[in-house]
This record gives sequence, C-alpha cells and structure tokens, in this order.
Amino acid sequence: MKKKVLVIGGGASGLAAAIWTARSGASVTIIEHTSRVGKKLLSTGNGRCNLTNSKMDGSCFFCSEPDFPMKVISQFGWKDTLRWFSSMGILCRSRMETYYYPMSDQASSVLQALCLECERLGVEILTDCVPRKIQPGKKKGQPFFTVLTDQGNICGEGLILACGSKAAPNTGSDGSGYALAEALGHRIIKPLPALVQLRCQGNHYKSLAGIRTEAALSLYIAGERIRQEAGELQLTDYGISGIPVFQLSRFAARALNERKKVQVRIDFLPFMDREESRVFLKQRMEEFSYRRAGDLFLGVLHQKLVLALSKAAGIPPETPVSGISAGQRERLFRNLKEYEALVSSANPFPNAQVASGGVDVSEVNPQTMESRLVPGLFFAGEILDVDGSCGGYNLQWAWASGKMAGSQAAQKGRR
Repeated sequence: MKKKVLVIGGGASGLAAAIWTARSGASVTIIEHTSRVGKKLLSTGNGRCNLTNSKMDGSCFFCSEPDFPMKVISQFGWKDTLRWFSSMGILCRSRMETYYYPMSDQASSVLQALCLECERLGVEILTDCVPRKIQPGKKKGQPFFTVLTDQGNICGEGLILACGSKAAPNTGSDGSGYALAEALGHRIIKPLPALVQLRCQGNHYKSLAGIRTEAALSLYIAGERIRQEAGELQLTDYGISGIPVFQLSRFAARALNERKKVQVRIDFLPFMDREESRVFLKQRMEEFSYRRAGDLFLGVLHQKLVLALSKAAGIPPETPVSGISAGQRERLFRNLKEYEALVSSANPFPNAQVASGGVDVSEVNPQTMESRLVPGLFFAGEILDVDGSCGGYNLQWAWASGKMAGSQAAQKGRR
C-alpha cells in the first residue's frame, strides 16, 4: 500500500511538492482553501511567469540564516528546473540573458502543465477545503497526521506545509499557514511585505505621478548606506516604485518595523559619476544660459521632474538660467545626484509580491526540508523565512524547496 502524503497549499511550491511526492511513489492529496490552485502563479512575471534565473547565488536570497537557501537550491538548481519543465512539455527561453520564461510567454501554460502532471500522477486536489488544525501522532511507530478541515478529517503518513505567505492575499495567500506551523511548535519570524512600493513623506509626489526614469537608488538606514540598486524608477502619487525600489523594500520594511529612519537617495543622472555630473551641469548652464530654468534639461529628464527638482532647489521655473545663483546651482546639483526621499512606510501585503519572514529555518533541515521538531512534517515555499530578489528567484525557491520536500516526504520511513 502506498504511503499517503498530504500537502497543504496548492500554489507553486505545493504543486511542485505534490508532483515530486507522486513521482517518488507515494499517493498525494493537496488541500487548498481557495476555489482553485495556482492563482498567484498566474500573475508572476506580469503574466509571463519568470520561472528561474541562471544567475543563482546566495546574494539573490534573504534569510535569517544566509546559507540556508543555497543549501536547498544547490540540490535543485536552475538547470534542473528547466529540465523538469521540459519533461512536462514546457520549453523555456532566456530574456535579458539570465531570466527564463516559457516560450509561450504565458503563466497559464505553466499552471496548466503542472495541473496536467498532477492529473497524470493521480494527485488528488481538494479545493475550498479549509484546514483548521493539525494533529500529529504515530501509527505503527511512524509519523501520522490528521488534518481537521471544514470538509472533515484527512489523514496521512506525511505532511508538507506549502501554504504561502501573507503577500497578495487576493490570490489566496493569506498567511493562515503560519498559525498551523506555530501550533506545531515552530517559531514565526514576523512576516513583512517585500518586493513592494515605498511610501514617502511629502505632498509633492502627486505632481510626479506617472514619471518613469532610469535612476540609481541608495538605501540609508539610520544614516548608514546599506544597499544600492539601479534601473527604471517609477514615481507615484505617494512615493516610489519600480524594480530597484522592490529590491530595496524588504530592508526598508524591516528597518521601519524597528522604528529606524529610512531614506532613499536617488541619482537621476546614473550614467555619470559626481564629477562628470558637475561638469555636465556647468556646461549645460553655459550653453543654454538664454533659456528658462524649467527648460534647462529639456530632452534629458522628464519635464515634470525638472520642474520639481528646480522648485526644491528654490529656483522658480521662469528664472533665466543666467540668473541662477551659485547656491541654487549647488542645491540643484544635490537634487539631481542625491535626491532624498524619506520613507514613511512600505505598502501593505495586498501590494506585495512576497513576504520576508516566516517559519524560522533554524528549525528545518535544509537537506530534506523536514522539521527538526516534528518528524514527518516538511516545509516548502514562501511559508519559510526565505525571500528572493526580482527575477525568478522566488519561483526557483518554490521549485527547489517543493522538490526536496516532496521527494523526501515520500521516502521518509522507507529507508
């Protein structure tokens, strides 16, 4: 008789765990509390599904134990992911050299392939089934779990928690798995939004809403620069957004939670160093001394941005360039190279792509994904205190942790 493994959560990591459990010879039941599996997966990569990334190292992941993510991913890396999806008929291609997407450019095709594989392997999927409580025990000397749900009790010899985080709750990722893990004795590191927009102090952002521009961003926490990112910055009516902001957001959210001062300094001329920028500004003012201040950077920066930076430097837009004082020019230079955005908060979980925090990984074996506290209990995906950068890293974590949890859960007790 096949060993039965229960998987709570039908997202990316849960589907991966179920497939690998079934491929390893066990029978599998997925318990999903929403009406369908994989809803969050459909929104990844703006609907195109950035499956993985060939630039895969520890700097791309964040965790209270920095070595933990790569101990898992080293067992199932990006090439393994591409081969796995190829076995299900999904061929991939790279964009921007290292980012891999399905050739169809459809996240829906990835979800469909996962569901078809579950169907082929006989994975049972229970939707609209809400787990209320987990009762661990033993049967014939082996781990045994009873999951109490609103549809009755479901039992199995192994259990995988792949419930996701609190990010994007409209997709069903509501953080309910944290309570299940905590009830089993696991410590939860406070979940906070990550890969999310940042809200900044000041009413002037309303006049900047909609601007997109290349920029370099430096994150300062309590006056100390801790991280830099560059790319397309998006200005919103409440603050800043875009991929470089997302990459900084998990650090900003953690610092704000600790009541520390958080600033983002923005360089609007990232293609020049400070000295080159100073020379550029001087030459620009000499060449176009006959223009108004509001037209000084025509064709270089977005006009609304120029007006805002000039105003912040105390330069009315109608001021002749030739009439700009040395003090005003220095303030304008600082605004161009080190515009200070004082961060008041990160946007909440409904806006976040992932969460930082979750189940403390010191209580999980990275070689097997098994709990160090409850034999036969395994973890996969975002429920753990692991989050990645933009670019396919969070999905790679889902695939790798799901693979390890699934294959090991199926083998537990058979060795």
